[in-house]
Amino acid sequence: MSSIDAKQAAEALSDIEVIVRRVRRSRIYQLTSLILMQWGALVLAGYLASYLWPRSAGWLWVAVNAIGVCGTFAIGMFVRRRSGVGFDVRIPLALLLFFAFGYLNCFLGHFGPRELGVFWPIYFMMVYSIAGLWVGRAFVVIGVAIIALTLIGYVFSGDWFDLWMAMVNGGGLILGGLWMRRD
Repeated sequence: MSSIDAKQAAEALSDIEVIVRRVRRSRIYQLTSLILMQWGALVLAGYLASYLWPRSAGWLWVAVNAIGVCGTFAIGMFVRRRSGVGFDVRIPLALLLFFAFGYLNCFLGHFGPRELGVFWPIYFMMVYSIAGLWVGRAFVVIGVAIIALTLIGYVFSGDWFDLWMAMVNGGGLILGGLWMRRD
């Protein structure tokens, strides 16, 4: 029977801690990637619908957001049942508070349609990027890239703004979700 000294024990515990962190990050990325791809598809559809039916855009976005919150909750519950890990029921409540604050700002700010099309992606991606400072670099990269491309589109896309945002925001979320699945 061999024994290990204190230094070897500390190294072994350190190795275990690294593995635990990697597994936790992987599980967070797997859950988040599903939610990102769901929101990406909804956002892409929302911008395309806004482009095709601009007079109905306000109600279309309310529906997109409601479906997204319900879908996020459903994905979280599915992953929780399947793996026993992950989803915190406070997440949908946080999303509802997040939307309420966003709608309050939109109401107080009297934004036009184009400004609303810029506000929401930046609002979401700012929080997403900040969370990434704790959770992982993929969150920061995805968030900052979508913010930058949103601002570029606001300035340069002209009448094609909704189509630009469908690709940048919707497509960016889908690509970000796919990227997170491999990371």
